[in-house]
Amino acid sequence: MIRARPFDYPYDGKLDPKAVGILVIDLQTDYLSNDGYFARKGYDPAPLRAIIPAVERLVSAARAAGCRIIWTRQGYRSDAADASPYDKWRAARAGIELVAGDSAALLRGSPGYDVIPELAPHPGDIVVDKTANGAFYQTDLELVLKAQGITHLLFSGATTDVCVHTTLREATDRKYQCLLVEDACASCDAYAHDAAIHMVTVEDGIFGVVATVDAVIAGLEDAIRAE
Repeated sequence: MIRARPFDYPYDGKLDPKAVGILVIDLQTDYLSNDGYFARKGYDPAPLRAIIPAVERLVSAARAAGCRIIWTRQGYRSDAADASPYDKWRAARAGIELVAGDSAALLRGSPGYDVIPELAPHPGDIVVDKTANGAFYQTDLELVLKAQGITHLLFSGATTDVCVHTTLREATDRKYQCLLVEDACASCDAYAHDAAIHMVTVEDGIFGVVATVDAVIAGLEDAIRAE
């Protein structure tokens, strides 16, 4: 089991790495670079970049244990046909045009859309492109999870309070067993990050449980030795 709060994970003590998916949410250049979307919105991306080593450790250990690694990327179609007038208005407030060009951001195919080079997905990893905060909305994520026999999900990435938490809530409603890896996710708003972590644990784990990278790695290593 993985040591977690408010209870250890999974609840029945049956940790099978092959049934575990590691979701790494939206660690894209547009969010983590010093001249990307977040920076242009006035946020300091340093808290997001600070979790890169933790995510590297988590993904490496999970991959070695036989878990599936699932990366998500958020953005619009390359032609921005799925961007509403409100989307374009919000982007313009940050100095971003939802058209191809030097000032483009969050467009599929643009340089900033990809996962940061430090965490580039490996062959065999799964990549899911999404247009909303939640990774289940109008994507094939649930189909992929069912096809791969994944019943347990561990969450990392950015931001804790928005895309990570939205996807976690979606997964909880779909009856996946969820664990938020608290030091492998981040927000540019420290208060929102802490609140999002706390919300997972209320009502005795209404949205799942919370654990550290070290606890996850130790639990996976124990599961491998028990095989």
